[in-house]
Amino acid sequence: MLIISMKKANRLSKTSIESDLARVDRMKDADIDYSDIPPLGKEFFTKAMEAWPPGKQQLTIRLDADVLNWLKSHGRGYHRRINRILRAAMESPSSRSGSKPAQKKSARTHRVPKLP
Repeated sequence: MLIISMKKANRLSKTSIESDLARVDRMKDADIDYSDIPPLGKEFFTKAMEAWPPGKQQLTIRLDADVLNWLKSHGRGYHRRINRILRAAMESPSSRSGSKPAQKKSARTHRVPKLP
């Protein structure tokens, strides 16, 4: 019975992958067999979408301390968690319908009378 440690197995598979990639890099387009790939019709290109995920953009955001503590309390990756929460809100049916959420009037805002 042959026993290989996971560390050694991972190293072997990484080496194997690297050699496979090097072999593919040396191939010419004419050497690639496309016979098992069906042709792409117009329907494919009409449904084609942008690359996913979209690019990230860095920004500064101010969050309530308790909200940030809650996000961080679930472990590493709170930036990703914020992004997932915002994406879910953005993609929710109410957001997609184009309706804007009702705006709350702030206690600091007041109506300015129009001048004649």
